[in-house]
Amino acid sequence: MTHTSTRTRHAARTLTLGVALTLALAGAPPLASAAVQTTGQDGAAPAHECAAPEVVAHRGSAGTSPENTVVSIRDARRSGAQSVEIDVQLSADGVPFLFHDATGARTTDVAQVYPDRAGDPIVDLTWAELQQLDAGSYFAPRFAGEGIPHLNEAAKALAGGRTTVNIELKSPEDSPGVEEVLAQTLATDRHWQRLVARDKVVVSSFDEASLTAFHELAPQIPVLQIGTIPADDATLERWAGFADGVVTNYRTLDPADIERVRSVGLDLGLYTLNSPEAVEAAAALCVDEVTTDFPTQMVRLLRGQDPIPAANGIEVSDVVDNPDGSDLQPETGEHVVLTNTSSRTIDVSGYLLQDAVVNRLVVGEGYTLAPGAELRVYTGPGTDTADRYYNDLGRNVLNNTGDSVAVYTPQLRLMDLYAY
Repeated sequence: MTHTSTRTRHAARTLTLGVALTLALAGAPPLASAAVQTTGQDGAAPAHECAAPEVVAHRGSAGTSPENTVVSIRDARRSGAQSVEIDVQLSADGVPFLFHDATGARTTDVAQVYPDRAGDPIVDLTWAELQQLDAGSYFAPRFAGEGIPHLNEAAKALAGGRTTVNIELKSPEDSPGVEEVLAQTLATDRHWQRLVARDKVVVSSFDEASLTAFHELAPQIPVLQIGTIPADDATLERWAGFADGVVTNYRTLDPADIERVRSVGLDLGLYTLNSPEAVEAAAALCVDEVTTDFPTQMVRLLRGQDPIPAANGIEVSDVVDNPDGSDLQPETGEHVVLTNTSSRTIDVSGYLLQDAVVNRLVVGEGYTLAPGAELRVYTGPGTDTADRYYNDLGRNVLNNTGDSVAVYTPQLRLMDLYAY
């Protein structure tokens, strides 16, 4: 299927993507399969061409499978993404394992397995205790039994392939000595040795002290500094003294900082881009990498293909994340607006609206959308009507500082991706 620009397919959307990406969306032409052509400020002659950015699969393929698990890493590898990003922490007895959060509450069954420790730091559990947890069921029943992986399992899952692995030192202050453990593991485990020898390993962190400590232990491994691009040139030049690149939040990117990063010899990556529009805009800025929870879809996009070929016309047309008053006020609180852009009536009963950390709103039974019709799906309480459905979750889930929403059928078939 020939890809049509998502700016055309989703022309009614209003995006809040940060100053730089909004400007790029306004002036950039559709992607070509091999290169991105950017325009000058007057929109006339192309200013220059650049290669499409590399795709970094965030926590594996976190939008379509349980994050930081072996199955998610394998999904990311199959997606064609150039890199897969994982998070490493240390267990209470010093074993390196893959996990993002500070506690196991969101992505494991720790509350059932260790009821008195559900809110404890995940690093307070021993490796033997971590192995008792299910890290897959939170995403879907078919992933039941997927465990928390040892760091070495990531290397085995990527062995023999062309995918680079980006190991993030996650909250290193909670895992004292993680830099030494990681450097030792990369130097002594045969699977990691092979990946290192093929230049398929990079290490990243928000923590500059941790990253520089690792760099001193393993200077042959490229490192990436994550965080806000510093306003002062001295800090940026200091980063250039040990790092190979900077990875920053695309929503807060200042266009002026792109050239500043380039001028000191650093690559520029952006996180976490979960809509085709955002990735197209980032590509138009000629960034080096885009990190996403949906690598399969974004690889397709950057190859000039339809990112979601199974899409049926049910799309997110708006997100009201911060209404006047309480986010959970009855009847008029936070909500997502679904629109049927197709020419046929579609049953949306049981459809799931998923944010970047897999909070989900659900559409109730009996809801169908005629062509052009809208349905507002609320987080809080209210009276259900033909065009409104209330989840009454008891907690707000829409991030008021920006997030993404994926639309799934009850069978977890992806229908749409939207960022606000």
